[in-house]
Amino acid sequence: MKTFVMHLQSATQYERIENVASFVGEDESGSFGIRARHARTMTALTYGLARYRLQDNSWRYLAFPRGILYFAGDALYISTRRFLHDADYQRISKGLLEQLLKEEEELRVIRESLHRLEQEMFRRLWQMGRRGAGI
Repeated sequence: MKTFVMHLQSATQYERIENVASFVGEDESGSFGIRARHARTMTALTYGLARYRLQDNSWRYLAFPRGILYFAGDALYISTRRFLHDADYQRISKGLLEQLLKEEEELRVIRESLHRLEQEMFRRLWQMGRRGAGI
């Protein structure tokens, strides 16, 4: 069975995985698969789980918050902000859920901070307008 190499890249991680027989992922058009000798392709992966099968027929799971996939010359490159991968589906699903909840909380804190900043800017503009009007 012909295999390919998969390169997983994030801002802080890099892993090279040899002997990948197939990859199953999802983009905006739906689910798709890649095997060795696949035509050159590039796509934006959606948030969630992908999976890949090694030459020994074992499946591994890959979780990431969106990413870019590029396949050329029997090498698959996935670039993302961060990723998790594991052979245990339950464990990686739990990890993905925890990561999603953490990111949602971080986004909530950022939104609150931006709202407070906006309110303070409006308050200062209002004060400047009052001073400029001689009130």
